Amino acid sequence: MKNSVRRANDDLRLYDPHETARMESLAGIPLASFRARALAFLLDLFFLLLLYVPAMTLIQWVGTGRNSNIHLDIHFDFHNYSSLIFAELYFGLLLYFGKGQTPGKRVVGIRVVSLGHEGITLWQATERALGYGASMLEGGFGFIQYFIHRNHRCVHDRIAETIVVQGSKR
Repeated sequence: MKNSVRRANDDLRLYDPHETARMESLAGIPLASFRARALAFLLDLFFLLLLYVPAMTLIQWVGTGRNSNIHLDIHFDFHNYSSLIFAELYFGLLLYFGKGQTPGKRVVGIRVVSLGHEGITLWQATERALGYGASMLEGGFGFIQYFIHRNHRCVHDRIAETIVVQGSKR
């Protein structure tokens, strides 16, 4: 009898509001200020460049057969695929392995929290990193939405279903 009920439920595909309990557990948590979030983002861009330049120098140097007389040309912009891939890896992987904190967020003392899971998933970290591009569209209006949204969520927060909170402890 129990198996037949289970099969019937599997066939029905009932909606499960699994995120509601998680969202309620976060009620009242202090959100990070825009100033703290902006400072963390700028610090992360600085750290990103500190890693990008030597990494691309090494890649180009190895790619040219380690010729010391070759001219190395390194550009970080949003028209260069290596820049976009490196930025995605930086923001996505460091957020995931940092348990909601990139180096910039760690310095400032804020962290990203998932609205649906106990910790940030790799997929959420990837979505959030890609979401920075969406936030930059139309002159950065996605970042300005911090001031419009009731829970101070930017476009990349809503894409990844996350919030940014004060404090660095889990």
